[in-house]
Amino acid sequence: MPDERFEEKTEQATAHRRQEAKDRGHVARSQDLCTAIILLAAFMGLYFLGNEMIGRIFELSRNIFGNLHKAEVSVDSVTEYAQTGLLYVSAALLPFVVVVLIAAIAANILQIGFIFTLTPLEPNLDKLNIVSGIQRVFSLRAFVRLLGSLFKVGVIAALLYVTIMNEKEMILALPEMDVKDIVFFIAEVCIKMGFRVSIALIILALFDYGYQRWQYEKDLRMSKQEIKEELKRFEGDPRTRERRRSIHRHIALQRMMAAVPKAAVVITNPTELAIALKYDAGKDRAPVCVAKGAGEVAKRIREIAIANNVTIQRDPLLAQTLYKFLDVGMPIPEEFYKVIAEVLSMVYKAKKRIPA
Repeated sequence: MPDERFEEKTEQATAHRRQEAKDRGHVARSQDLCTAIILLAAFMGLYFLGNEMIGRIFELSRNIFGNLHKAEVSVDSVTEYAQTGLLYVSAALLPFVVVVLIAAIAANILQIGFIFTLTPLEPNLDKLNIVSGIQRVFSLRAFVRLLGSLFKVGVIAALLYVTIMNEKEMILALPEMDVKDIVFFIAEVCIKMGFRVSIALIILALFDYGYQRWQYEKDLRMSKQEIKEELKRFEGDPRTRERRRSIHRHIALQRMMAAVPKAAVVITNPTELAIALKYDAGKDRAPVCVAKGAGEVAKRIREIAIANNVTIQRDPLLAQTLYKFLDVGMPIPEEFYKVIAEVLSMVYKAKKRIPA
């Protein structure tokens, strides 16, 4: 399993992938949410600005048709009339267009923030690949989008049906109404249907955005093979790493065995454990563990000690305690001074050599 450093490295690699995808314009974005917000903004614009726009267009129509008998027909006059009418209609529609434009920009910024990239405009021959195209058409993502589209069509149809049925009496009375009242009634019903459909689409689009976000994070997630490759890059090939550790253990074992002949005493279990202690009265303030081991290592320490005339002291309890609390190169703790001093005293007396 990767350790904490590797997990941090993996998170950094994922963040780097996310930034690269963002630079390429690949982000978690729901086109349905953008469409729904724009549609709602359009109907809100029609609801609040519709009367003014229709009034201006009606005024332009009255001016045109009311002054046809006075108009001079020529190439220059027709061009001038067309330019004037176009400017008038543009001025009437400008607030509505601004509302829709702001909604379109806001719908994208709310999802992905502000990103400026020309990568999506670059030619990409992979888009012309027939095999990739077929895989995209018959992929799980395409199937999910198809189901979502069918569900949205069903929801929209149900809302339109309910709205029209609620206005059934007024629809049947349309033949008895004035043309102006018919136009305003149709406009009112259309705006009402637009509001209901827009709100329903926004609710559905939020689920679509959640799915797109989940799919986006899933695509960025590293596969098992990529994790293995990242682990190799981070810590090296496992076989090489294990060989390196084996070499280090072998070198450490050789150094430890080379220090055994210089030890003052080897304390044993007597067969399973061995701890070699070195004491130099002129340099060391406390005995130092120069070698320790269990099993075959302990056996090797005892053999070297015997070959170099190093005293072997059998003390199972002391050997177990020192093996547990001492590491190679560590001086003995202060609480062991007395018992080790007694052991060294016995050793030195046996050899008829008492240190200063």
